[in-house]
This record gives sequence, C-alpha cells and structure tokens, in this order.
Amino acid sequence: MHPTPSGQAEARATGTAGGTPDLGAVPDWVSVAAALSWETIASLATAAGTLVLAIATFSAVRSSNRSARIAEMALQEQRRPLLAPSRLEDPTQKIMFLEGNWVRASGGHAAVDHTDGMVYLAISLRNVGSGIAVCQGWAIRRGTDSPTDIAVHAPVEDFRLQSRDLYVPAGDIGMWQGALRNPDDACRAYVLDSIESGQRIDVELLYSDQIGRQRTISRFGLFPAGDSWLASLNRHWYLDWDGPRPDSLASEAAQAVIRDQQAAEARRAEADAEAFRAEADGEGGAEANGQRRAGAETSGEDRLTT
Repeated sequence: MHPTPSGQAEARATGTAGGTPDLGAVPDWVSVAAALSWETIASLATAAGTLVLAIATFSAVRSSNRSARIAEMALQEQRRPLLAPSRLEDPTQKIMFLEGNWVRASGGHAAVDHTDGMVYLAISLRNVGSGIAVCQGWAIRRGTDSPTDIAVHAPVEDFRLQSRDLYVPAGDIGMWQGALRNPDDACRAYVLDSIESGQRIDVELLYSDQIGRQRTISRFGLFPAGDSWLASLNRHWYLDWDGPRPDSLASEAAQAVIRDQQAAEARRAEADAEAFRAEADGEGGAEANGQRRAGAETSGEDRLTT
C-alpha cells in the first residue's frame, strides 16, 4: 500500500519516511542558534582585536611622548645658563656706566661705588651652565637677614629691566652692572646707608637662555672686605619649572635654621644665668669672708688693748 500525498508531506515534516525517524535531521532552531552564536563570536573577536590595537597604540603614543619629553629636557640642559661669582684668579674687568664713570671688578669680587649721590653696582660673573645667559633684570633685596626670607625671591614685577644687553657665554666670565640714580628712590637710600655702615647688599639677577626661556633668578650677596667687596652666591630659582630644590624643601631648611638659632640662644641664656649666679655666690662668699676677717682683727685688737 503506498502512502498518500498528505502522508508523504507529514513524513517530511516529522522527519520520517515510511514510519522510520530521520536521526540525521537538525531542527531549525538549532541552526538559527548556531548561526547567531558564530556572529556573536565574530563580533566579540573583532572588538577584542580593536581593544588590543587601541592599547598598543596608546602605549606607543605614551612612549613617544615620554621620549619627546626626554629629548626636550636634554635640549634644555644643553641651553641652560647658571650664573655664579667668578673665580678669584679670573682677570679683572673694567666696566663703564652711562655717565662715563668706570669701576673695576676683580675675580670673585663686586664693585660698589657712589658718586654725586648716584650708586654704581657691578659683579664679576662666571657662567657655570652650558648655555648663554642673557641678563633680563635685577632687584635689590632688603631684610634678608631672617632665614624665612632666604627661601623667597623678589616678585618678578619688582625687577628693574636691563637697559644694556648683557650676555655671559657658557663656561666663561662676564659681568653685570646696575645703577641707582633717582634721588627719590628708597632703594638708592637703602644702598647708600648699607655702603656707609659697611653692611651686606643682596642683589637678585633675573636671566634667561638665548631665546628668552629657562628664566632663572640667582641671589648674590655683596660683602665689604676692606677696600673691596666680595661676591657670594646664595640660591637659584627656576621660574618655568621646579628646580632641583623645591621651595618647600628650602622653607623646611629655613625653619630648621630658626629652630637651631632659638636653641642656641636658649642655651646661651642658661649659661649666662649660671655664670651670673656663680659670680653672685662668689661675691657673697668673699664678702662674708671679709667680714669674718674684719671681726677677727677687731677682736685681736681688743685683746691687745686689754
């Protein structure tokens, strides 16, 4: 007996033919699920590859930026100027001012002079850096005897501009000069008083490299030494980035100096008080001994009289 057409369709739908099931047939939902899974896997693989590529690109860019910063820092070090007093054996420099006055600054020294109410200052310098130093301005510091003032430079807006181009070559000597001419300038009166009383004069120089960058402030102390003035260096400040000694460390060092001074003064006061007490006790004992001797002499005289 042959199956009817409707039976053949049912057999195809149920996967059977002649009543025997077709074990190799795969349901449609399994095929759809398998197709969806492969699409998801492909998408995830693409996303993972993109992520790996992004991480590699970020690492390469970061490494490139680090290399660029290192190269920039190396270039800056090759152009960085750093001024210091010249050596004592360096030759003497003759420096002329606008009025035609000349001063002489020998190695390691400064020139401090006043004529007709005008103050002339000059310092013999040596550039210990690796780039040309271009002097931009200068300032006279007042009241830097306190350790707390040592860590702070003058505000940049208070610096007086250089009217003359002063270049100091790398590894060689040069000079700085400045004058105070205005009779109403309080700074001029302060410097005149310092000269007359033989007090230290602090000068801060603002300078840069040859292209106007890497601005630096260096503080110089001018000390009277007989008929001349010695130049010393106190500290450097880098204005465009943190220097090798941040201001926080310099402030801590200044506070440590203050504590040491206070401890030394307290110890000195204790020693003076002990010496005063010992001297008072010694004077009291000497006075008592003198009274005893005087009493003994008086009694001896009375016995001789009787």
